[in-house]
Amino acid sequence: MPSPDLKTLIIMGVSGSGKTVIGRLLAAKLGTTFEDGDDFHPPANKAKMSAGTPLNDEDRWPWYAVLRQRIEDMRRATPVYILACSALKPIYRDKLRANDSDETLRFVLLDGSRELITSRMAARQGHFMPLSLLESQLATLEPTPGLIRVSIDGTPEEIVAGILQKLD
Repeated sequence: MPSPDLKTLIIMGVSGSGKTVIGRLLAAKLGTTFEDGDDFHPPANKAKMSAGTPLNDEDRWPWYAVLRQRIEDMRRATPVYILACSALKPIYRDKLRANDSDETLRFVLLDGSRELITSRMAARQGHFMPLSLLESQLATLEPTPGLIRVSIDGTPEEIVAGILQKLD
């Protein structure tokens, strides 16, 4: 089980890395709440991405402010809040973290090869993020020390077990 100090766990990575699947499974395993950050994007952001145009930071800042407020709100509603969010750059992670310590808010990077992620994105249906934006996401991803890095090569259950092991 995670430390009692842990209040928020952000499942991060590029589109197609499995953030939603892993977040839902992890929340079920821990008996807690999961939400997908994509659900908080304004319609204009989703339309822009659907058209194959990457978001710029000006598009992202209001969205990150909404996510940070949600993190704070969920602290009163659930013991550990799990949020899926790409959080590709350190500055984005800083916006989500605000003044939280490493013990209070942790980031889990779902790490996989371009080939594996491409095959997953090509197979999914009904998602607003087109495969054409994967390259821009991979170019934007800036891993930093302190991230919990977990390979996505295994089954969802194996990935969740790996996360739980690294949280212990």
